[in-house]
Amino acid sequence: MASALLSKTTSDWCFNLLRPRYPSLPPPILSHPPTLLLTWRPFRSFFSTKRLSTFLAMDGSKAGPLKELPVGIDATTEEEYASQSRLLQEFTSISSIDKAWIFKSDSGIGSQAMFSISQSNLLANKRKKFILSSHISRESNNSVNFQWAPFPVEMTGVSVIVPSPSGAKLLVVRNPENESPCQFEIWGRAQVEKEFHIPQSVHGSVYADGWFQGISWNSDETLIAYVAEEPSPSKPTFTGQGYKKGSSTEKDFGNWKGQGDWKEEWGETYAGKRQPALFVININSGEAQAVKGIEKSLSVGQVVWAPLLRGSHQYLVFVGWSEGTRKLGIKYCFNRPCALYAVRAPNFESEADGPELKDNSTEDFPVVNLTQSISSAFYPRFSPDGKFLSFLSARSSVDSGAHSATDSLHRIDWPIDGLLSSSAKVVDVVPVVMCAEDGSFPGLYWSSFLSNPWLSDGCTMIITSFWGSCQVILSVNVLSGEVLRISPTDSNSSWSVLTLDGDNIVAVSSSPVDVPHINYGYLVDKESKSTGWSWLNVPSPTNECSEKVKSLLSSLQFSIMKIPLRDVSDSVTKGAAKPIEAIFVSSKTKRNDPFDPLIVILHGGPHAVSLSSFSKSLGFLSSIGFNLLLVNYRGSLGFGEEALQSLLGKVGSQDVNDVLVAIDHVIDLGLASPSKLAVLGGSHGGFLTTHLIGQAPDKFVAAAALNPVCNLALMVGTTDIPDWVYVEAYGSEGKNSFTDAPSAEHLTLFQSKSPIAHVSKVKTPTLFLLGAQDLRVPVSTGLQYARALKEKGVPVKVIVFPNDTHAIERPQSDFESLLNIGVWFKKYLS
Repeated sequence: MASALLSKTTSDWCFNLLRPRYPSLPPPILSHPPTLLLTWRPFRSFFSTKRLSTFLAMDGSKAGPLKELPVGIDATTEEEYASQSRLLQEFTSISSIDKAWIFKSDSGIGSQAMFSISQSNLLANKRKKFILSSHISRESNNSVNFQWAPFPVEMTGVSVIVPSPSGAKLLVVRNPENESPCQFEIWGRAQVEKEFHIPQSVHGSVYADGWFQGISWNSDETLIAYVAEEPSPSKPTFTGQGYKKGSSTEKDFGNWKGQGDWKEEWGETYAGKRQPALFVININSGEAQAVKGIEKSLSVGQVVWAPLLRGSHQYLVFVGWSEGTRKLGIKYCFNRPCALYAVRAPNFESEADGPELKDNSTEDFPVVNLTQSISSAFYPRFSPDGKFLSFLSARSSVDSGAHSATDSLHRIDWPIDGLLSSSAKVVDVVPVVMCAEDGSFPGLYWSSFLSNPWLSDGCTMIITSFWGSCQVILSVNVLSGEVLRISPTDSNSSWSVLTLDGDNIVAVSSSPVDVPHINYGYLVDKESKSTGWSWLNVPSPTNECSEKVKSLLSSLQFSIMKIPLRDVSDSVTKGAAKPIEAIFVSSKTKRNDPFDPLIVILHGGPHAVSLSSFSKSLGFLSSIGFNLLLVNYRGSLGFGEEALQSLLGKVGSQDVNDVLVAIDHVIDLGLASPSKLAVLGGSHGGFLTTHLIGQAPDKFVAAAALNPVCNLALMVGTTDIPDWVYVEAYGSEGKNSFTDAPSAEHLTLFQSKSPIAHVSKVKTPTLFLLGAQDLRVPVSTGLQYARALKEKGVPVKVIVFPNDTHAIERPQSDFESLLNIGVWFKKYLS
């Protein structure tokens, strides 16, 4: 809005012109300063910008042409947008530490570390990726010194990097953005040694998604196994005379391609991605070949090379998912059955004229299912001596139907004679924990393995998992099953392992009020095998943020609350009757009012968890004057299987009640005012948000929901996970009732458990942020609910991001979403 004054003459003239249309219009000279006339909506709608500029010019004003405000932003909130966006920009610019690798130093003293970091680039609407290097040296006084490179190096256009086991080579993959070849580069210490272009006729993009993704060097570093999209299928070809026989994938200006048969995909984030298939490339010749013998119905991922046994063929071990009658969404859905398989690797032999592939190398060897006795097996890792194969299992998810649940760890012995069997005994290493005693190990959750997670004893793995509301680092002895929490227990911060430096650990830690920083851990007494670990804080460029952000975060504090349940039924299990947890973030000092406004933040899933780690979005909301309450209601990960399973069949009631109990708890403690509450959630958190404003219509001043589940009856026919609707609504038995043709009885139950059933009671102004490409919770469910609120006259604001999926995470979309949340809550809570 331009700052401009209208003279008394001009404002009177405008008043007389508008009076016939608006009889109740007060004379501007008597009731309004002339400047405010410009902000009055009828005045702005009556006069075009061009005519207003003319009036201003006639009036002799020195102001320039009147600026048009963006849609949905009025003059009152424009300054709030400007102010908050400046601060949000500073939070957005904080870099993230994604991965790390350790290499032996050339001098033999210390080691070399390579960190992969990323940062949002708002103008390009992408995340920039960088590599930052450091030399690590241990000092005699139990200190560690990281000597950092002066600047990071941007990895432009790089999809994934994987160092070889010795650290002598680096694979760099650049996936194409069109039908161009996929580019493989082999880097040495000072140059690109090899570059290969794999055409689309061989395979499409290499999977770099963290789930199907699998890239593995063999022991002599001449072959690389990896997962990529299968080649594009042939499609029918048509010309001006009709169908052309002998269809191919080649392009020709004299014809055009039809669509061909539609093929199932793995749902959210995998739209447009072709089936993941297994390939091996010889880095001496550049020849890439699909691994033979794998059924077309099997999607593959997470490939590793099996140990090379003398006199035996070399094998690849991979995870396989069978699609069955259809592919259901797999992102965040660990309830999809999967198994470990072994297949004979292609046999490259060196001839006088170079490497050649023996085409019949795998035809006479069937693929072996190594884990037939268990419904789920993934993240295979061979022990350093090659004697056994460890893996995680999500059989609790598969067997119950919950999209995520408590994991278990297993191993199988690897045959020294190379004779593989589908009847190998699966040994339980870490079983599912049903109900953890207070302070005890609650089970494995959403764990992921490093490519080399082993300590030098050859049987201890270092992994990251959830422990209540914290992320922690664990050591697991795969032979004895002993599990130890080795990240500090005297801190409520969250920890994650980045890489191992021999028997030492490079980790990252953070909290809701501390940006991520690097730590170095070592055993206090290796000789006595003491379980005590010491952790050193490592000064690092990655720890840096602006002085303003540092100052704001330093004024905040957080705690993890244990909140007793109320009115617990005698029929619930012991684990489901335990207190829930919530993370409370607040200012260290009282601000102007007795109570700061409180935003209740609800995670999605529902089988996920809010962690005590740093979040740029939550750090931003805390810094603009809000206290936060992150509720881990029953059904969350990290609290034992009984508590998790208790939610199935009770969504919309048990989880809603848990949140209300948590809110009342902080009010009773004098930490929040009942008149200054807002609620925010996405996905199932949006389901809870819209349920709460309907079931407790007088409790919340404002709400915001990101891709919320508002109507299960509408969602079940359009989502990529219709089985989720059945299981969460009916309980585990819904797994067997699931059908793509729900009955009227099913739809009635879904409707009754949905927020839409309570929409008539809602009074709370609500902001909706929706991704138009969302396959998980299609945009129609959020729009239907928002329109129903508009019908009732409830204040509603809707923003639809045309290119975003379920996670609204494209940098510009993420920025605009969070900015609107901040402004929306300021509007109603200030």
